[in-house]
Amino acid sequence: MSWAKHQVLEKSSVLLLIGILIVVAIGGLIEIAPLFWLSSTIEKVQGMRPYTPLELAGRDIYVREGCYLCHSQMIRSLKDEVERYGHYSLAAESMYDHPFQWGSKRTGPDLARVGGKYSDEWHRAHMTDPRAVVPESVMPGYPFLAKRELDYGDIAERLKVSAIVGVPYTEEMIESAKTDVELQAGANTEGLKEFLARYPKAQVREFDGEPGYVSELDALIAYMQMLGTLVDFATFDAAGPNLR
Repeated sequence: MSWAKHQVLEKSSVLLLIGILIVVAIGGLIEIAPLFWLSSTIEKVQGMRPYTPLELAGRDIYVREGCYLCHSQMIRSLKDEVERYGHYSLAAESMYDHPFQWGSKRTGPDLARVGGKYSDEWHRAHMTDPRAVVPESVMPGYPFLAKRELDYGDIAERLKVSAIVGVPYTEEMIESAKTDVELQAGANTEGLKEFLARYPKAQVREFDGEPGYVSELDALIAYMQMLGTLVDFATFDAAGPNLR
């Protein structure tokens, strides 16, 4: 287009603004319209499930203590990241997070694949005195978590709220929430088979090493020990039927 033709737009701020709005509107429609025909923008990945009540409580403690300020939970699809942390993160792995914990700050390492990497004993020592196991660590200690009893009287209500925003908690899961906390933390073993049917791959034991009551450390370690463990990446195929 010659200057003689487009100078009309460039010399008139009103016409130029109208032209910009038209172009942006067309581009926006092209981006947004297809979403109305999609049931989900997140791939379906075998193995994903909602958090157990204890894991959910642990995640709330993770957020409360600001762990996300120094640790990300998103492994980028870059060679050095994959070599250090493991398979790159999938959107489906955060589908039940409200809000998600991706982050970009890495004062400490990424935790997306920390589940099973260390023992419960290591986590207990690390939470009590980080420099006892990682001398160069700048992380503060959280010894009070082991001494503070977990408040899970409202855990059923927490599951209900999560269900409202799309997490597929069933009525059975909500009704069993309180006893499921005690069961997973090793304080109660009745109904273990049913619990594992509700939450496949859930780990059941006294995470804090102290019998008799459920501590906040129990919940936090339970949450961290499941991170990155639900998807079997040995069989995962990014181009396979799991994404349909």
